[in-house]
Amino acid sequence: MSEEIVLKVLTLNCWGIPYISKNHIIRVNAIADKLADEHYDFVCLQEIWSFNDFRLINAKIQDKLPYSHYFFSGVIGSGICIFSRYLILDVMFHKWPLNGYVHKIHHGDWFGGKGVGLCKVRIKNININIYIAHLHAEYCKENDEYAAHRVMQAFDTAQFIRMTKGGADAVILGGDLNTEPQNLAYQIICGIGGLIDACSKNSTHLGTNECANNSYTNIRVARKLPQGKRIDHILYVGSKQCKIEAYDYMHPFPTRIPNMNFSYSDHEAIMASFKLTKGSPSEKIHIDMKEALKEAISICEAALLNVRKQRIHYLLISFILVIPLMWSMGLDYLITNFEISIGFNLLRLFLTAILCYVLFMSSIWNNLEQNALKAWCSTMEIHLMKSNENDECDM
Repeated sequence: MSEEIVLKVLTLNCWGIPYISKNHIIRVNAIADKLADEHYDFVCLQEIWSFNDFRLINAKIQDKLPYSHYFFSGVIGSGICIFSRYLILDVMFHKWPLNGYVHKIHHGDWFGGKGVGLCKVRIKNININIYIAHLHAEYCKENDEYAAHRVMQAFDTAQFIRMTKGGADAVILGGDLNTEPQNLAYQIICGIGGLIDACSKNSTHLGTNECANNSYTNIRVARKLPQGKRIDHILYVGSKQCKIEAYDYMHPFPTRIPNMNFSYSDHEAIMASFKLTKGSPSEKIHIDMKEALKEAISICEAALLNVRKQRIHYLLISFILVIPLMWSMGLDYLITNFEISIGFNLLRLFLTAILCYVLFMSSIWNNLEQNALKAWCSTMEIHLMKSNENDECDM
């Protein structure tokens, strides 16, 4: 006789940046209260940048979701965590080699040490892998300098899921993937990872970011696309031993916090319900990834070319800075005024700091980015070769 269970999964980017995010403390408390009032089996939260926020939420929802894990990483933490109604048997975190740029402090993605997290649970003899991820944001659509980073993170996430799902009857991924269904990163995660979107064709209008009904959405942005962008996702796949079906998908939170004039976050929470049947095999999914892989490889190669150009620019700047610094050493004995001497030395210290920065970027950082791109590019080429050989075998 087939064994059946029903699960409810929620994901939300909480926009929890201490001292920067608007209404941060009130919103975190409201999110915790809302989770405590509802019934979910798994909750995937992103942008919980303060561990105190994690502990606050954990304390409030202990009765409903007694098990949890926060994925520590980077300088300020990965910001991602999972709360579970069921005992977490094992955890794992894979940090992405490319996570934005260290000098882009105002973006801050590098400092989070982002990656993909995994929690393994067992429910009524059914093994389930719960994954969570938060891909690099797109800060400028017209000139997306992080396109290669996000595509590579998507590929790495899909690879991680493929390599770790052995023994799992079902796989569920929740998170802010910062990619819409028509984008390459989304296609790679679903195609390489073999995942299905829980959002049905009837629910595609449910945006999750920059929605007009969200209090934090810019009015001009809301007028262009009132339904917002669907960049937060819940994806899933079953196995030969277990069939998994998504039968519900919705925004579970109201548009405003009770008695407040602002939303729970600048993103909308999404919830999907699943029915798992042990003993009934899931349908095998095949997605032709050749064109997507070719596009990803071309993006990777373009990024490699750009990295090489950046190295030349940094080395040129280094050469330009070295000349005045060396020249300035011979002027020390000519400067007799104390105030001028202090100003001169401060200027020299500033130029030396810039020189150290550009030397670091042209050597250590440049090599790190270049090697990461080469590694991903070669792995995708192997996938592309395998796809071509499979097509030849089918002919």
